[in-house]
Amino acid sequence: MLPSSPSTPALVSRGFRRGGCVAATPEPAGRIAPNRGTRPGPCPAAAGADATAGERGSAVVEFTFLALLLMVPLVYFIITVGQIQGGAFAVVGAADQAAKVYVAQPDAQSGRAAAEQAVMLALADYGHPADNASMDASCQPSDCLAPGSAVTITVHLTVPLPFVPFSDSLQLNASRLDASATQVVGRFR
Repeated sequence: MLPSSPSTPALVSRGFRRGGCVAATPEPAGRIAPNRGTRPGPCPAAAGADATAGERGSAVVEFTFLALLLMVPLVYFIITVGQIQGGAFAVVGAADQAAKVYVAQPDAQSGRAAAEQAVMLALADYGHPADNASMDASCQPSDCLAPGSAVTITVHLTVPLPFVPFSDSLQLNASRLDASATQVVGRFR
């Protein structure tokens, strides 16, 4: 068992060094070494340490550079996918609420106005501006509020790329989302 910090001359002369590195080098001619012709020498790793002394800390710089180079696009991709997913939830909720509101109105004109208001409110809840959305309404049969007729509301939403200035003028969009919802006008009001 070796002591944790050898400091006695006997241990040093036998080739034990702090850190556990021992190198055997031949004794000069004419001298008899106490350790069978070898004496402790410098560690092989320590011999090359002078050559790499100028590269100290370069691994940290390389790691930081590569981490930024790879992580920034990955984080941007995750944010963009989150914006698209949030837009998908907004469009589905807006279409559903607009169809429900439309069939509850007394006439088609107020039904369309109430449906547009519901779409804008639902999209605002998810943080999407009204300028990026549009709504279409269709009825089967043509009389929208006749009992038993089906009202279909389709909401279109354009999701812009996040953190892009002037995205409106450059027409840079991440996705265009559409959702439809159908409600049947009840027989009894």
